[in-house]
Amino acid sequence: MSTSTCESDGSCSTCGDTQKCSQAEQEAHAADLIAKKMADIACKFMVISGKGGVGKSSVAVNLAATLAGQGHAVGILDADIHGPNIPKMLGVESCKPMAADDDGILPIAIADRLCVMSLAFFLNHDRDAVIWRGPMKHSLLKQFLGEVNWGRLDYLIVDLPPGTGDEALSTAHLIKDVDGAVVVTTPQDVALLDSRKSITFCREIKIPLIGVVENMSGMVCPHCHREVDLFKTGGGELIAGEMKVSFLGRIPLDPRMVICTDAGTPFVTTHPESRVAGAFAAVTDKWTNQFKAN
Repeated sequence: MSTSTCESDGSCSTCGDTQKCSQAEQEAHAADLIAKKMADIACKFMVISGKGGVGKSSVAVNLAATLAGQGHAVGILDADIHGPNIPKMLGVESCKPMAADDDGILPIAIADRLCVMSLAFFLNHDRDAVIWRGPMKHSLLKQFLGEVNWGRLDYLIVDLPPGTGDEALSTAHLIKDVDGAVVVTTPQDVALLDSRKSITFCREIKIPLIGVVENMSGMVCPHCHREVDLFKTGGGELIAGEMKVSFLGRIPLDPRMVICTDAGTPFVTTHPESRVAGAFAAVTDKWTNQFKAN
């Protein structure tokens, strides 16, 4: 992708002006591009987690697929720059987004109502490490938001890396009017501890909290058909009550989730009659209804 900075002769690649632009003017040009792109997107949400390993990206993918299945136009921005796994989960990791039009580079279309953009598309090999400091990551997110032609969307879901670092701060700074954040946790105490920090982070930078999703909450044994609480249960609801945040629901474990993720197909699309798909539908209903109420 091109960079929205001054060229070697001092001209600005963002506005196309051959005259020199100051740093402040470059930032203003980039902000204008982002504002124009975001104006065509009705709702912009962040999916965050306090720690890794809670299934945040799989939740983001299945939330997006559920919304698309309900008839909404949805985009996923993979903002996990050091671990961009969303294309793999959607089966498009080998794609290269070279197409562009007058409004920017085109995201990869998964279906008629679902598209995605990720740094993974621009890496030479899936084993390549992204060894970047904060300013480089900020610059990339600026381009993904302002130079990608997202078109008209009902939802843009930004899948962020674990924690409360550069990517989350940059996303909030660049979009400015983020509609809300969904915090993903698992029921065990360590995940809940870090979930509190995610909630505090959102409050500190004035991002509305949509609610908490408790992932990996119970599993029905395929042999005895009894429910087993591998990682406890109820912790997400407990933390939501403690932090005065809406509890959106529990997503149960299903061994087939691993198979779908590796195969690059959203679980809710492959197994629409499953308990997991029903749980995601309930979460999205509560989520979207809450947004409409606000």
